[in-house]
Amino acid sequence: MKRSEVKDQYKWNLDSVMRAEEWENSFRFLSQNKNALAKYVGTLKNRDSLLACLKEESDLSLRIENLYVYAKMKQDENTALASSQSMVGRANNLAAEISASASFINPEIIASYTEEELLALSREEAFKDYSYALTELARNRKRYLSDKEEKILARAAELASGYHNAFTMFDNADVKFKPVKNEEGKKVALTHGVYGELMMSKDRSVRKNAYKSMFGAYKDMINTVGALYLGNLKKDEFYSYFHGYNSALEMCMDGENVDVRAYQNLLESVNKGIPYLKKYLKTRKRMLGVSRLTMYDLHVPVVEGADLKLSYEEAYDLVIRALSCLGDDYVALLKEARDGGWIDVYETENKRSGAYSWGTYTSHPYVLLNYKPTTHDVFTIAHELGHAMHSYKSDAAQPYPKAGYEIFVAEIASTVNEMLLYRYLLKEGKTDRKYLLSYLADMFRTTFFRQTMFAEFELKAHEKVEKDGTVTPSELCAVYADLNKKYYGAEPTDELISYEWARIPHFYSSFYVYKYATGIVSAAAISKDIFEGKKGALEGYMKFLSLGGSKPPLDILREAGVDLTTQEPFDKALALFAEMTEELDRV
Repeated sequence: MKRSEVKDQYKWNLDSVMRAEEWENSFRFLSQNKNALAKYVGTLKNRDSLLACLKEESDLSLRIENLYVYAKMKQDENTALASSQSMVGRANNLAAEISASASFINPEIIASYTEEELLALSREEAFKDYSYALTELARNRKRYLSDKEEKILARAAELASGYHNAFTMFDNADVKFKPVKNEEGKKVALTHGVYGELMMSKDRSVRKNAYKSMFGAYKDMINTVGALYLGNLKKDEFYSYFHGYNSALEMCMDGENVDVRAYQNLLESVNKGIPYLKKYLKTRKRMLGVSRLTMYDLHVPVVEGADLKLSYEEAYDLVIRALSCLGDDYVALLKEARDGGWIDVYETENKRSGAYSWGTYTSHPYVLLNYKPTTHDVFTIAHELGHAMHSYKSDAAQPYPKAGYEIFVAEIASTVNEMLLYRYLLKEGKTDRKYLLSYLADMFRTTFFRQTMFAEFELKAHEKVEKDGTVTPSELCAVYADLNKKYYGAEPTDELISYEWARIPHFYSSFYVYKYATGIVSAAAISKDIFEGKKGALEGYMKFLSLGGSKPPLDILREAGVDLTTQEPFDKALALFAEMTEELDRV
């Protein structure tokens, strides 16, 4: 379907970011002022100069954010459009230049102030908008290099982003899949969106052929993708080395002020729970009535006729009802998002695959969907609206320097919405209980177990490069195949699944996917308390949503009643999964 064929009510309106005709003027202004911070070089020991510099840097940052986000979202409407590609490239180049011009700030602050002085500044009223940034500088003083070295690293960021950008173009515009037949025997073009729909087909041959077409395409291009991913791994090694970290994992975790032990504890906890996963797979095999479970049997609903085949309007109304327990203000925002041009709904030619929520501090949030009438996509609406409302609440409550929250907490807000939708459907009783149990079990399989398997793959890939300096596509495939066997067993593991890593875009945002797993652990606890009306639960959660990035992520999460430094939430999540699979096996 072409974008021009979609009604405006189902397309986002980017005017909240900026109008199309304003983009060039904004680009020109920023180009002329990209070195505006140079006048502050050597002056930051003076408190007034420091404050003025921080304010002007924030203003430039907000302006370039609007410029880039607008260009990138226009590109995501049609990834093959040359004009949008050019805008993204120009904005990216300018952002790198502005970042380089600001790279002196942190090194000069660190050279000018002791840790105690930075902490004292953070407590002053004049610096309240920058208090968390200053405490983080105090914490990370040893990681910063000289002004000259930081400038070099800042300019290198444009090169470093090339691997991710190249994969995005390859994955959304260039990779070609062989056409497949649907359940009616009609040959259809395979896309990322269509693939998800076909993998839920009751016709096993349809699923098998879609699986072979999708993974076969990545197998054919494995050397290209392997080179791109190696470049991304080497990028992480480069930055971690120069900033004095022992590993890329340590660098990425420290960047969000999250203890590495949280990552390690997740892997250990999930590995202990693998027997529960394998028990569920046996139940799924029995319910499907197959002699051998395959990888293309893992997404099809095991309860026939119970899939939520809802129109977009019906799905959105359901999400509103399910999230009404979050209060009238929250529901009003959901309706505003639906009616106010926040959401781009349907898959169109060359549109970016998947789903996300994005926006800027001065705009309302936006949501990109590729909606299909499946249960998965109904939950995706709830998920992405969780991100959007988190951004809205944080931006409304926090000044710009404190509004941006870490991804670590972002995946909690989105998954809370999914869990509330599940609990609502279960309580409503209009949807088959066995189906809901199987759906939530699959949610845990994909979010808790599968994302942790991805996290384990990422760790092994980075460790290989850090040890040997390189890793080949065949080695990456072997690592992935071994992990698949460990998690899923030898029976469903086939040759093609070893190429799955090559189609995961999140691997180019290193050590991101584990947050989905910690997100569902946290969300399970939060949603239970809210749904059951536990005293203070809703108030604590709303405070969590409004804190943005004003405190360390683990401290923010404690406001919602969850402490991930303990084993308790992990144990509760495993117990919930075990309980679900036990009941599913009985019914």
